[in-house]
Amino acid sequence: MNSLRTGVLLAGLTGLFLAVGFMLGGEAGLVIAFGVALAMNAFAYWNSDKLVLRMYGAREVGEGDAPTLVRLVRQLAEQAELPMPKVYVMENDQPNAFATGRNPDNAAVAVTQGLLGRLSQEETAGVLAHELAHIKNRDTLTMTVTATLAGAISMLANFGLFFGGSRNNPLGFVGVLLIAILAPMAAMLVQMAISRAREYEADRIGAEICGRPLWLATALEKIAGAAKAIDNQPAERNPATAHLFIINPLHAHKVDGLFTTHPSTAERVARLRRQAVEMGQSPRPWG
Repeated sequence: MNSLRTGVLLAGLTGLFLAVGFMLGGEAGLVIAFGVALAMNAFAYWNSDKLVLRMYGAREVGEGDAPTLVRLVRQLAEQAELPMPKVYVMENDQPNAFATGRNPDNAAVAVTQGLLGRLSQEETAGVLAHELAHIKNRDTLTMTVTATLAGAISMLANFGLFFGGSRNNPLGFVGVLLIAILAPMAAMLVQMAISRAREYEADRIGAEICGRPLWLATALEKIAGAAKAIDNQPAERNPATAHLFIINPLHAHKVDGLFTTHPSTAERVARLRRQAVEMGQSPRPWG
């Protein structure tokens, strides 16, 4: 159901992009919009992982400098029946993590020093399993395409506002103004809906990979609490990448509702606790 919903939302986002192109430039605008969408997604397909890892100053690590982390990723990747991804560490005190890459054969998981210092090995395993679930579901590519299309819609709408749009727009400049305001907002809502749906699914599958839903549940609570108090400056400078992280790294989010990239942490934890019960485990954390 989540895959179907994601496909429908992506189709809607693509349709919105083409519609904005048509409204602003007529048939020529539609063709240009289609060409821009293809070019941007091709670039994102091949280069997005490198760009985001460089953006966060992530360094690749191996067993020589991070033996416990790399062995844990390898063990979980084997349990998930995935190729071993590259492993990166970010010099950031905020506990957080993300996965990137165009497919399971070209994937990477990145964690912050803050996560390694604040979470137990079991909680870290839960987080890594969640990120491997994103790779298994190919969410990393889906979210890259979504972010690219959403950004392109905003760019196109601003372009139309600057140049005044096309005569094909029945509302004239008022229509261009409405497109400039409403189209990026609609794109953002679709992007966030896709992101929230994929987070729930990655929680569920990640819990199956590590075998302990409560490991991930307690990790989410710890990360969410720390993220409210600790800045993630690269994320604040690049808010379009916030959806990649397991917990929203931004301090700008005040309300967990329509305009957030992540579901409520409390709801995610509640679902994981129910999953633990279904797996015959205690709904309470160990200790």
